[in-house]
Amino acid sequence: MATTTKKQTEGNAMTKNEIIKIVDKENIHFIRLQFVDIYGFMKNVAIPRSQLEKALDGQMMFDGSSIEGFTRIQESDMYLKPDYDTFTVLPWRNKQGVAAARIICDIHLPNGSPFPGCPRNNLKRVLAEAREMGFTMKVGTECEFFLFNRDECGNPTTITHDTAGYFSVDPEDFGIDCRREIIETLESMGFEIEASHHEVAEGQHEINFKFEDALQAADNTVTFKWVVKTIARKYGLHATFMPKPVFGINGSGMHTNQSLFNLDGSNAFYDEKDQMQLSQAAYQYIAGIMKNARAFAAVTNPLVNSYKRLVPGYEAPVYVAWSASNRSALVRIPASRGMGTRVEVRCPDPTCNPYLALAMMLNCGLDGVRNNLTPPKSTDVNIFAMTPNEKKRAKIANMPGSLKEALDEFKKSKIAKETLGEHIFEKYVEGKELEWDSFRIAVSNWELDNYLTTY
Repeated sequence: MATTTKKQTEGNAMTKNEIIKIVDKENIHFIRLQFVDIYGFMKNVAIPRSQLEKALDGQMMFDGSSIEGFTRIQESDMYLKPDYDTFTVLPWRNKQGVAAARIICDIHLPNGSPFPGCPRNNLKRVLAEAREMGFTMKVGTECEFFLFNRDECGNPTTITHDTAGYFSVDPEDFGIDCRREIIETLESMGFEIEASHHEVAEGQHEINFKFEDALQAADNTVTFKWVVKTIARKYGLHATFMPKPVFGINGSGMHTNQSLFNLDGSNAFYDEKDQMQLSQAAYQYIAGIMKNARAFAAVTNPLVNSYKRLVPGYEAPVYVAWSASNRSALVRIPASRGMGTRVEVRCPDPTCNPYLALAMMLNCGLDGVRNNLTPPKSTDVNIFAMTPNEKKRAKIANMPGSLKEALDEFKKSKIAKETLGEHIFEKYVEGKELEWDSFRIAVSNWELDNYLTTY
């Protein structure tokens, strides 16, 4: 079993010397210096053991102009500053006793300052602002995914390898063995797995891991997706986090459980004297989320395909409402109280950049706290069954119906630009508008099926 980090095992920070000792003990010859671009894609620079100390000192340089959305070619030199606590051995990369490891890095400029276009740096900045208000953020993400067969050439298909449904057991759930190895791999990397199960749709799965501080939760989310895809490939399967890969069945979401904690370690969302045992800060946070939901959708639901999931009839939230029990609402309050009191935002999907998505949801929630906002009345009926007039009277707005609509809301949002900073905001909008325009002018199979022979 691979060696986990000291932080993961003992709750203490790793040091440079401890990492070097693990590298020598585990016979690690290659180390991946990982980071993500503004769209959430994992990147890495692989170095041999001989360059480890240089890398741990933050002296490894790379060409930032080669990363989409990072910087211009005349400003290309950037440095990878490793976060020691993210060091972990890669269980699947041991070949004849020679192992590999990874460490997640922040991007810094040659003058030593954090690069504002680095999503991880940006989340750190927003978390620091929250701390100035007296809060830390805890997050648990629930990333659903599909396991599909590959064709004879090894290319992905949308043909599932099972016929199971929600919480099915073997032999219907053919994904059990693959899911088990994913879990074992994650555990050896320091994850605390809470549960796993087959999801609603055929070929759809979910593995839940313990909530963490927001930065580690974002690190865990990108690591989780990487591990799932890697292990699925060993089984000849293709794992996809695409929100809606198959028409007519449920899509994949990333329900995001989040809570604010006071600096003394108590849950700032819990108040045992309140009727719902929610604090004033919790109600304000909910109000901030609802106020800004249509704007942050461009980040939490970043693809053209994301809005094929956010449609009525498939359990995904379409309406801006909140409830303690209603799963058709955007915001749900799970039953757990005390230290487990939290707000579940149900719209995000697992294609989002978790660093940007958590920064957006946190700052939007804090917008409610700063401005003492009050949420509307809880909606405890099935919103899908409400008439348009009933929704209008209840002041229930719709989530955006397309990436274009979401981007229009995003561009108008003052808090979106404040949260992401000018660099990420402008580059993100630029990239997503190109994506929308590419989709807009493309000729789809639906058009050919419906128009080619008719007209």
